[in-house]
Amino acid sequence: MKPKKKAVSKAVTKPSSNGDKQRFTLHGTMMSGPTYTVGLMLSLCRHPFSYIHVNLREGQHKQPDYLVKNRYGQVPALRDGQMFLVQSAAILEHLAESLKKFDGKTPMERIRVREWLFWQWDKLSLPVLRLRARNRGFRQFGDEVRTMYDTEAKAALAVLEHELAKSDWIVGKKPTIADIGIFAVVRYTPEALIDLTPYPNVGTWKKRIEALPGFGTPEQILPMESRLL
Repeated sequence: MKPKKKAVSKAVTKPSSNGDKQRFTLHGTMMSGPTYTVGLMLSLCRHPFSYIHVNLREGQHKQPDYLVKNRYGQVPALRDGQMFLVQSAAILEHLAESLKKFDGKTPMERIRVREWLFWQWDKLSLPVLRLRARNRGFRQFGDEVRTMYDTEAKAALAVLEHELAKSDWIVGKKPTIADIGIFAVVRYTPEALIDLTPYPNVGTWKKRIEALPGFGTPEQILPMESRLL
């Protein structure tokens, strides 16, 4: 009689659901557009995450324990396992690559996505978010500078309007992190006192994103207090 072979257990390569659930912790504040950018991406990916509220008014983002997470003293910072990532556009790229969602489907699409994310911060984010900060009392500058930012923001929206006249999404046939990153700035145009009426394609595109499963506003995604899973 032959001896029975011992059962060989197969290695588990996929992380446990509990471990995967606790993978991400987002540090930031609900009022921060870049923090919302990352929160929206995680929400659209249907991936749970812990959230640590960083009190900017009390200067928590400049304290040594936070600077270990984000050397620039800014929000957001995202913990993924044992590493911290900073700068919302870079975080979007990391999440798209690691979660395999909202990434470009071809090498050329991924290049185009990156181009649009760079364009966003160069041409759109700066004027819109500066105007928003002024109108909320967080920044002070005169009418001449306000007019300059208003002109720059509208020029960027005109570029976006032209692009969206050709396609439902900014790159390819499906939404990507280019759409998520740019949307997270465009949504603040009312707070910057910029009317989107002259940009109907932008307005329609904005509604398409708001209809995506998992979409939420900053108030829905980012609480005012920390939330741990």
